[in-house]
Amino acid sequence: MVLYVIGLGLGDEKDVTVRGLEAIKSSDKVFLECYTSILSVDKKKLEEFYGKEIVIADRDFVECQAEEIYLPAKEGNVAMLVVGDPVCATTHTDIMIRAFELDIDVELIHNASVMGAAGSCGLQLYTCGQTISIPFFEENWRPTSFYSKIQYNRGGGMHTLCLLDIKVKEPDFEAMKRGKTVYLPPRYMSVNTAAEQLIEAEEIEAGGAFNPSETLCVGMARLGQKDQCIIAGTLEELKEQDFGEPLHCMMICGEVHDLELEFLRNFMVEGSKFKANDHVLQGALAASAAKPQEVDNDE
Repeated sequence: MVLYVIGLGLGDEKDVTVRGLEAIKSSDKVFLECYTSILSVDKKKLEEFYGKEIVIADRDFVECQAEEIYLPAKEGNVAMLVVGDPVCATTHTDIMIRAFELDIDVELIHNASVMGAAGSCGLQLYTCGQTISIPFFEENWRPTSFYSKIQYNRGGGMHTLCLLDIKVKEPDFEAMKRGKTVYLPPRYMSVNTAAEQLIEAEEIEAGGAFNPSETLCVGMARLGQKDQCIIAGTLEELKEQDFGEPLHCMMICGEVHDLELEFLRNFMVEGSKFKANDHVLQGALAASAAKPQEVDNDE
């Protein structure tokens, strides 16, 4: 009697590991968490390949009926399928904590995730700092809490992995006012939107964390899939590029090693105006702005 939390990787139904597939086939119930990420194939293809019926665990299910996932593991094997790797979202951690509290055996089966696949662009993962999430800006809500983390990372020469917002099964509040339960169409933030919001964040904060027309960034789409797309350039340049279908993410570069830059040139916007290692200049400007002015007491 085990709750298996199984990573599916980033591509399609065939990205599951052999160990993961064996666990799925041994399970009495199989759930697919599709709230925190998406695969490039639908439920039917997964069911055909795994030979199991799958229950979709959407946002409402995960937030309001999570016990239906872990409680059956007290009497049999249950598989919770997670796009990417199981330990990259707090949603899955919460479910595992609840299972631990009930003395339910939990077995993790790892797989590729965006946290590792982002290295496809050539930037070294061990030089990354804090990962940030960029939410969709709304008319009256334009949060920039991620800005200080970018500033901290680049101040130490570290790259910043940016995970972009996903809106799935969001309620239509206008319809709810009329007594109807209606959900808005899914939205997936593009690199283009993220670049525009980052530029706006710099205008708001004005802390010199990055320069939209000089700082080197990398936009990535559909990592781990055959048609993955990687484009490097400044924020001003990336907001004009075509990255195609979701899911997207991006990197804001810190200190770039010569080998990293050599690799990145394979994806560079033609004629890019980026300035490598501009974080040194940006950090100096920020420090200068923060330094108290000396007073000449002789005057």
